Parts: sequence; C-alpha cells; structure tokens
Amino acid sequence: MTVMAETPTGDATIRPFAVEIPEADLQDLRARIAATRWPTKELVADRSQGVQLATLQELARYWTTDYDWRKCEAKLNALPQFTTEIDGVEIHFIHVRSEHEDAMPLVMTHGWPGSVIELLETIGPLTDPTAHGGTPEDAFHLVLPSIPGYGFSSEPTELGWDADRIARAWAELMRRLGYTRYVAQGGDVGAYVTDAMGRQAPEGLLGIHLNVLTAAVALKDQLPAQSEQERAAHDALTTFLTDGFAIVLEQSTRPQTIGYSLLDSPVGLAAWILDHDTDSYYKISRAFVDGEPTGNLTRDNIVDDITLYWLTGTGTSAARWYWEFGRAQAAAGAAGQAPPPVAVPVGFTNFPGEVFPAPRSWVEVVFPGLAYFNEPDRGGHFAAWEEPELFSTEVRATFRSLR
Repeated sequence: MTVMAETPTGDATIRPFAVEIPEADLQDLRARIAATRWPTKELVADRSQGVQLATLQELARYWTTDYDWRKCEAKLNALPQFTTEIDGVEIHFIHVRSEHEDAMPLVMTHGWPGSVIELLETIGPLTDPTAHGGTPEDAFHLVLPSIPGYGFSSEPTELGWDADRIARAWAELMRRLGYTRYVAQGGDVGAYVTDAMGRQAPEGLLGIHLNVLTAAVALKDQLPAQSEQERAAHDALTTFLTDGFAIVLEQSTRPQTIGYSLLDSPVGLAAWILDHDTDSYYKISRAFVDGEPTGNLTRDNIVDDITLYWLTGTGTSAARWYWEFGRAQAAAGAAGQAPPPVAVPVGFTNFPGEVFPAPRSWVEVVFPGLAYFNEPDRGGHFAAWEEPELFSTEVRATFRSLR
C-alpha cells in the first residue's frame, strides 16, 4: 500500500524492486575467495592482533562450498521491496504492512557493517505479534530502508549525506508512504539517524527507541562514574576508544583507502566486517569454528550480510558515511553548536553485550525525561540480528504507551 506524491525535487514514484544477481557474479566471487593470499597465523591466542586465521579460513570454506546466496535472494524477494528517489538518491526499502489495520508504522534503520539483512528476523514478531507471543495491539507496519550507499540503495554522488540528511530523507519516505503518525528505531549507524530524527521532530514522529548510546563517546567526561555499573561502563568505553576504534578511525578519515581492499577482496571484506567488536566477533567465530551460533548469528545469516556488501559493491560507499559523520561532528564542535534536544519520548534498551553498555544514569544525561529503559539478560551490539524475539519485545514495550 503506497501513496504516490509529487515533490519539487524530482520523481517521487515508488517502484517495486526485486533482487536478481547474475550467476557470473557468484562464480567470480567464489573464484576470488579461492585465489586468496593468506597471511600466516596470528602470534597470539586471542583476537588482539585482529580476526584470527582459523575463523576466516573456515568462513571462506563455508562461503565457497556450503553457502547458497539464492536462499537469501529468495527470502528478500518474498518480501515487498521498493525503491524511490529522495534528494537525488535511489532509496531501497522493505515495506511490510501488518494484517492488523490499527498497527503503528515503524521505520527501523540498520547499522554498519549490517544491512536490512540484520533486521529480517524481526519482521514476523513486529508485524504479526499474535504469532510471536504478543497481542494485536502490539502490531507494527514496518519500513526498513537501506542507508544511502548501503545495500540496494544508490550511492550519494555529492557530499553531505550525514545522519541529519538521512533522517530528513526517512521523514520524507514515511510521508510519501502516507504515514502521518509513526515511530522510529535504530542501532549503530541507525542510532545516529534515529537520534537525529528525534531532534528534528518531523511532523508525525511520536517517539524513538535506541539500543546504543552513541553520544557517550563525545560526552565521556560528563557521564557519572559513581556506581560499580557506571565504572564498568567507563572501562568498556575506554577500551573501545583505545583498542576497538581502528575501523571507526580508518573509515572516518580514509574510507577511500580501505575501500580498494573492500571492493577487490571478498576475504578482506569479510575480515573487516567481522572485526567490529569483541563480543560480536567471538560469537560469530564460534558459529564458524565450533558450529555453535549465538541466537540468530548463524553462519548463513553472517555470510548473507557479507555477500550483500560484496555483490552490491558498497564497501567503500558505506564506509564514507563515517567520513561524513566525522566532518559533521568536527564542524559542529568548531562552531560550538550543541545539538537541539530530542523533542519526542525516548526508549532505550541496554543489552549486556553492547560495545559499551550504558547505565540508565548515562542515558538520562543524554535524554532527560527518558520514557522507557530496560536491561535484558542477553544480546549484544547487533541485538535485532542476534535476539530478534527479545529485541521485538523491547520495541513493543517502548512504544506501547504511544499508541
């Protein structure tokens, strides 16, 4: 169900979309994996030197012998997919309407190195809650866009596509779909976008939910450190900024440089994606090396996401978002500009395996008047991917009072 609308900036038509990858592209991928030049084994027993050789070699073996991209392609094509041009970029999105007509519209934004792949298992629980332990009153109409330069959305051809601009594009997308009242959710890069939406407060946005406190990096010295939980959070944040920041630093300063490797070597791309954070890395590593997946972080789901980056050739364009973000942050800092306050209710879920779990006291520094907060007993940075049912329960709880 879409509503066509004309805007002065270009064609606002919403067009059906299907994934059709030529077989030659898959053959080329397998050939490139087979031709990989491998380094020697790391000289440590953990990931302190980076992604471990055994993990990546097992991933490569699985990728070339057991993995079937066509299953992922069929899963995507079984969903209603569309594209529409917004602000000069062709935006790809999945749009699943609930059978419950009173469902609340929800736009969810993926992160890096994720994609719409990381959100697929939440579609059932969110749009059809009665089949997943919920009630009809918990239902959502779900909109899952691909960030510009990610997945099947086109690459920006000009500078300026930071979180604020993406947030404005999402507001236009929801307007174009005919939604006059809706909510938004995001983690990782998606959290920056969703946070920006909350501060812009476009007409119709009722509230937001986040599962990572992105502002903690800039506000580190202003965050409480009194309780044991607060001190542990500071330790985790310090560890991230000193030992887990390599990918952020490279992509926010030299995305083009790493981009050559990401576009030329599938195994290089896989290593870069796997090296996101310690908790996620070890969970993913166990799925391949030990055959023991954690939650929904299965071998197929991980390789689906990596393969999507490879087949769409978006390793470089996705990395450029970090450059845009870094420049926007630097410009705001130089001008002494504090972001406007969030003007809608905020819900926050603190998953224990997050890169730096945020105590409620931290979240309240960033979002005074926090409307919802919870701390589940499991789940990490890619919460929607790893624990889709638990994640969906959190989203329902956050927005229940806004219906």
